[in-house]
Amino acid sequence: MTGPIPDSLISRLLAAERITIFTGAGVSAESGVPTFRGNEGLWKKFKPEELANLTAFMKNPDLVWEWYQARRTIIGSVQPNAGHRALAEMEGLFPACALITQNVDNLHRRAGSRNIFELHGNIERNYCLTCGTRYTGPELPQTGTVPRCSRAGCNGLIRPDVVWFGEMLPEDEWEGAVRASASADVFLSIGTSGAVYPAASLPLMAKQQGAWLVEINPEPTPLTPSADLFLQGLSGEILPAIVRTLNERRDQ
Repeated sequence: MTGPIPDSLISRLLAAERITIFTGAGVSAESGVPTFRGNEGLWKKFKPEELANLTAFMKNPDLVWEWYQARRTIIGSVQPNAGHRALAEMEGLFPACALITQNVDNLHRRAGSRNIFELHGNIERNYCLTCGTRYTGPELPQTGTVPRCSRAGCNGLIRPDVVWFGEMLPEDEWEGAVRASASADVFLSIGTSGAVYPAASLPLMAKQQGAWLVEINPEPTPLTPSADLFLQGLSGEILPAIVRTLNERRDQ
């Protein structure tokens, strides 16, 4: 994007009480997080659908666990970018600001965002398939084999706390995202292709309920014709500019 942030957006934001933000893989790609369908090493032989499902995990849990450990290693080596940090700062600029994300990389939390609905889970969390006991990464043995639950008498397989193919979205996260979308004054859709449902229905749901819909993306998407404003460019450049302009206008 070239030029200043449109005054129409800043005016809408300054008048808004409830802001809802919806992010996808494009936001994290600017930090160097490879897409779900990357070609790194051994894993280029597999389609994600062949590994990211419960059947595959039960058939060969060590293989699926190793794949997720490889992904965790990559994600752990990158940092939140300027777009993540700008969104965290925006949370403090409005009476109500909710962030809905399709990303599982935890970069929004690492950047400082707190009011987050993680539709597809979080790769840094895990839970026991048998008893449901939850584990974070540091609590688990760093081996190439799937860990077992340490709860007395359980010994169940521990799986990543992410939504696999064929699984429903977590009910509480989805219901929270729907509420935040339906009540938004301004809805920002950032770095998402708008192709993965049901998450892709949220921007249009927000608009139908009266929100002013803004899309930020390097390229147009199927959502673009429905947006009230389309800002073409990188979120790591546009979002900090929005925050700077908001702060400048509020200080006047």
